[in-house]
Amino acid sequence: MFKGGLLRLIFRIVKLVVISFVALSLFGVLLFRFVNPPFTWLMVQRGFERKADGKHWKIDKDWVEFDSIADPMKRAAVAAEDQTFLENHGFDFKAIQRAIKKNANSKKLIGGSTITQQTAKNVFLWPGRSIIRKGFEAWFTVLIETFWSKKRVMEVYLNVIEMGDGIYGIEAASQAYFHKPASRLTTRQAAAIAVIFPSPLKWSATKPTRYLKHRQYLIRQNMRRLGPLEF
Repeated sequence: MFKGGLLRLIFRIVKLVVISFVALSLFGVLLFRFVNPPFTWLMVQRGFERKADGKHWKIDKDWVEFDSIADPMKRAAVAAEDQTFLENHGFDFKAIQRAIKKNANSKKLIGGSTITQQTAKNVFLWPGRSIIRKGFEAWFTVLIETFWSKKRVMEVYLNVIEMGDGIYGIEAASQAYFHKPASRLTTRQAAAIAVIFPSPLKWSATKPTRYLKHRQYLIRQNMRRLGPLEF
């Protein structure tokens, strides 16, 4: 009798937790469809890391609307990170398969995440790698693809991702690297910023290595192949 009652109690608690999580995640995704996310967990973590290193707190960000971001920057992001962005539904299974295959034979891990997955990770989740977090990322990716437009995904993505030490979003990056607003970025400048997305604390948009210069060239080639993007 006691065992049966305990199981029912555990079931009710689990049920309540699941229902609460679904409701809160739905609320969060619907809220940020219209309201700009004020910060991300990565921003907070990086801020504390800077303080621990004896540096001052720095979160340099300035939200800019979708139409105030230069078209080359949007194309550079797609060309560099997710070339099927406008066609996929949040997941690029071919890219995931390629990443799994390459990672199985290489010590240097690569990702297969789409722009929507990266947006879900940055806005709603904590930094790190784990199966549990990947599961949450998939859940939020589905919700974002269901309730947001591709235009909103790109706007949020380019405004929240890390683009340098204490630099978040394309407006802050554009001002820091090229001393101009994001609306005036050229094709070369957009490619120079997009190429550092995978490792913004290690790489520089204005001091590229030979490897980064080659990557910039490939991104510009992809931008030309993609042509104008219709959001």
